[in-house]
Amino acid sequence: MLDTTAVSEFFRGNEEVRACLENAEVYYLNPVVIGELLSGFMSGKHEKKNRESLEAFISSTRVGVVDMDEETSERYAVILSGLRKAGIPIPTNDIWIASSAMQYGLTILTTDKHYVKVPQVLTELCGAS
Repeated sequence: MLDTTAVSEFFRGNEEVRACLENAEVYYLNPVVIGELLSGFMSGKHEKKNRESLEAFISSTRVGVVDMDEETSERYAVILSGLRKAGIPIPTNDIWIASSAMQYGLTILTTDKHYVKVPQVLTELCGAS
C-alpha cells in the first residue's frame, strides 16, 4: 500500500523511493491517497500534468486501487481506538490508509515515520527524513 508521501516522492524522482518501488510486483493505492494527491494538484501550478501522470501511474498493470467499505471502517475504528488509548496521534487520513493496508494484508510504503506506531500494520520506511 503506497502512502501519499511515497507516491509524491516517486513523482518527484526520489531515488530511494523509486528503488523501494522496484522491489514490489504490485503497488496498491486507496481512494484516500488518490484524493490527497488530487487535492495537492489543485493547489499547484501543474495540475493538468500531474493528473495525467497520476492517471498513467494508476493505469499501469503494476498498480491497483483497493476498495474501502464497512470492513475498512471496522479496521479504522480498531486502529483509532488503539492509538487513542496509547496517546498516539496521527493524521486521520493516514489512519484510513493504515485501515486499508490492514484489511488487505499489505505493507505500507511511506516516508512518514508515524506509521510505525500503528501496531496493526507493517511499515516500510523509504526515503524518510
